[in-house]
Amino acid sequence: MAHTPKKVVIIGPAYPLRGGLASFNERMARAYQQRGDEAIIYTFSLQYPSIFFPGTTQYSDEDPPEGLDIRVKINSVNPFNWIKTAREIAALKPDLVIVRFWMPFMAPSLGTISRILRRRSTANIIAITDNIIPHERRFFDRPLVKYFTASVDGFIAMSGSVLNDLLKFDAKKPRKYHPHPLYDSFGQAIPKAEARKKLHLNDQTPYILFFGFIRDYKGLDLLLEALDTDRLRSMEDMRLIIAGEFYDNEEKYMNIIESRRLKEKVELRTQFIPNSEIHLYFSACDIVVQPYRHATQSGVTQIAYHFAKPVITTNVGGLAEMIKDGKVGYVVDPFPEDISEAIYRFYHENKEDEFIENVKKERARFSWEGLLEGIDTLMPARKGR
Repeated sequence: MAHTPKKVVIIGPAYPLRGGLASFNERMARAYQQRGDEAIIYTFSLQYPSIFFPGTTQYSDEDPPEGLDIRVKINSVNPFNWIKTAREIAALKPDLVIVRFWMPFMAPSLGTISRILRRRSTANIIAITDNIIPHERRFFDRPLVKYFTASVDGFIAMSGSVLNDLLKFDAKKPRKYHPHPLYDSFGQAIPKAEARKKLHLNDQTPYILFFGFIRDYKGLDLLLEALDTDRLRSMEDMRLIIAGEFYDNEEKYMNIIESRRLKEKVELRTQFIPNSEIHLYFSACDIVVQPYRHATQSGVTQIAYHFAKPVITTNVGGLAEMIKDGKVGYVVDPFPEDISEAIYRFYHENKEDEFIENVKKERARFSWEGLLEGIDTLMPARKGR
């Protein structure tokens, strides 16, 4: 059946904002364009007030993505702006509005825009929910999340745990699980030796990679403690690359490195890694380790899959849904000894080549076309509101 082109508006982070959410929304817009649809992204002129932002900057210093219609409009703390933006989007007469929801702080702005759109347009409004119950919880989270979930027509969840969490707020609206598609917008893999040379790393050293913003729930301290176990101490030449900006107390991790005498085993690249350099880190490593204490899903897994890298992850939230234990990596409990044992097995059982081949087969199920088709199934016949 021939596809009928749609006008799609995506509401959420995009350039000039940086980070995984922005990259996801931009890649999704391209997927719609490739299908023959018109895609417009409405992003934030103010996403977080600076007092609430833990990193160095919210903004990218790279060139803007080519060929995308990105409109920098939404002020997350200005209700008058929400009304103006919603009316502007309604005037476009979209067929579909996709709202990216990831934390309760965004519920007032995104929920209000969605409510106005439901009154003023015939668009279907679908939320892609990264998290419903946030990683760092506060007493006002539940009413804010309830406000947002009541404002949309349906939900896409990228993990089974988030799909279940949605039931605590809305049990009637249509919902669908679709795994996080591959992050295939960061270039292609290059030979390991070439990547290591560009990053000034030793070509003969075994390297494991921790990648992404460093926050407490991501368990970097568990991985550092794993390095101090007898198993990994016996692997004298193995190194951990920490590639990502501190969004948590840097001193806590530096104290672990100092007190456990891990300086020689850790390669610190603790700054924001721009999109243009991501392929270097994933090409340079042997395996990616995600030692999270709790999580829903992670885009890091999907970057690793794109670059055909095995993954060790902890059995929390939806992370284990993405990893076939013993096939493309290992799923372990979130304890240093378990993480240590998995890393040791990977090297001493020479699993790299086997896991890489399995990753290449497995990643076929994480397509952007599948995500778009999943969203289509949530769209009822358009109706006046």
